[in-house]
Amino acid sequence: MALDPTLLSILACPQDKGPLLLVDDELLYNPRLHRAYPIEDGIPVLLVDEARTVGEEEHEALLARAKGSAGD
Repeated sequence: MALDPTLLSILACPQDKGPLLLVDDELLYNPRLHRAYPIEDGIPVLLVDEARTVGEEEHEALLARAKGSAGD
């Protein structure tokens, strides 16, 4: 289930209040803090305690996936 583009445009990271990248309709990613927020049953879980920290290698992969899905 894809996130509505309008909803995506207003969602922000709960930690730094900055924009998030949608990665394959699986998660929302904050590349500034290297934090990934899950999407469960089409609902973004934007809780700091539910986010996971991403290492440098996964960070690069997520950025590439986000850029690839941006053109869809």
